[in-house]
Amino acid sequence: MKIKYLAIAAIIGFLCLPSVVLASSPYCKIDVYFNDNVLPGKEIAQPSLRVNEPFNVKVNVAVYQECRVSGKLTTLGEDYFKVINGTSKIDQYSRVILKANGSHMFEWTVIPTDKWAGGSIPINFHYSIVEKGNPEPVVNSEFTVAYCTISNEYYEGETPASENSESQPTPEQPASENSAPAASAPAFSLLTAIVALALAFFRFFHQ
Repeated sequence: MKIKYLAIAAIIGFLCLPSVVLASSPYCKIDVYFNDNVLPGKEIAQPSLRVNEPFNVKVNVAVYQECRVSGKLTTLGEDYFKVINGTSKIDQYSRVILKANGSHMFEWTVIPTDKWAGGSIPINFHYSIVEKGNPEPVVNSEFTVAYCTISNEYYEGETPASENSESQPTPEQPASENSAPAASAPAFSLLTAIVALALAFFRFFHQ
């Protein structure tokens, strides 16, 4: 039993160490926006939201060579957020083919549901990059865009109408070239890993 305790403690200590994956790489740079405000460096937005209160997430991926870029929003479970307008549903990839020095903006308007009211939960961006002629991704990573605190109150303002395009992922399509560089993005979601470990830890001691 002592060995199990030590193993669990070691895992927790490892996950709590700073874990940074810079978006600046030989393949791409990424610029992240929350409600049209850029998130510099490793910054994570920390909004306080009401149920059904819309917010906007934009992620601009700029690449240096021809490749296919896939991106999606993810969270810890189903139905905690809903996409009203945007590139794709939660946990559903959108893909685009970019030429060298091209870029693409992934965009979503999202609302929190009442499923996590009274708590806090991250919303993440997962992306991969596949080079032309290479079947395996050269980049496959995820980072937290925002750590959202959801109140028990309901948003009473106007909510944007849903678009039909949300029901299907964006097909692969050429994108316009844009050589403007983007800022570095945050690390992959340390919060997600810690929450998942906490759930496993709880289940272990209640077996």
